[in-house]
Amino acid sequence: MDVFAESRLAGNQLAVFRDCANLNTSKMQAIASEMHFSETTFITSEEPHDGGYDVRIFTPNYELPFAGHPTLGTAAVIQSQIIKKPVKTVVLNYKVGQIPVTFTYKDGSPNVIWMRQKLPTFGRTFNRGRIAKVLGLRVSDIDSKFPVQLVSTGVPFILVPLTSLKAVRGIRIDQTALSKLFEETKTTLIFVFTRETYSEKNHLNARGLGLSETIPEDPATGSANGCLAAYLVKHGYFGKPEVDVRVEQGYEINRKSLLMLRARETPEGIEINVGGRVQSVASGEFPE
Repeated sequence: MDVFAESRLAGNQLAVFRDCANLNTSKMQAIASEMHFSETTFITSEEPHDGGYDVRIFTPNYELPFAGHPTLGTAAVIQSQIIKKPVKTVVLNYKVGQIPVTFTYKDGSPNVIWMRQKLPTFGRTFNRGRIAKVLGLRVSDIDSKFPVQLVSTGVPFILVPLTSLKAVRGIRIDQTALSKLFEETKTTLIFVFTRETYSEKNHLNARGLGLSETIPEDPATGSANGCLAAYLVKHGYFGKPEVDVRVEQGYEINRKSLLMLRARETPEGIEINVGGRVQSVASGEFPE
């Protein structure tokens, strides 16, 4: 599957395995390592439990409690391959809780698929000088009107507002400094963004950057963009307590992705919805 993709062979790649109730953790991890995509998912219940389907997510190196593009891609497979009819909502059961995924349709086929993320939590802020060193940028490349901050909806990310596309393109990661930052904050991705975009149809450009020995750059990450949506609302990035924006990602690695964000203040907290399109690329059977 290609997720957050307007066309095939764009967006973020995902392998989805069905009928995995008999696979143990070590087998799932071995398969995910062999696939070597940013994430691989395993549907462990072909029948819903407590109204949702049990799903596990693995990177090549470890299991995740939640992730964005695996949620949309896996829900698309459940709708098309297991339920086999149009439905309004598919619920996925994760370690962080249940995540509902809502479908919209065009000409009878799924169009934009939306997931409701958990309420965000906002953590510590960071000195711009330190983050500039990590990114290989000037301090002035980081937008001083907004904080560099740790945000989580189940998985934490360090969000960094930049001033221009030139700054986004000019990032040269200091691997030692980034490794120390990740170890200190228990994160695996630093997420930068700017108002300047390649496409005039979009509102923000973003990059998700990690360590070179794992996933150096993620072409589209729904969980980080969910954190971004919450950040935009909390800090009034667009001057209002709600957002409805299009985010382009993956342009620098030729995996052009489009993510749609909707978020608003509610009495319970910031409500976040992340949407995008999912393209089926190939299917087959995995030998026992």
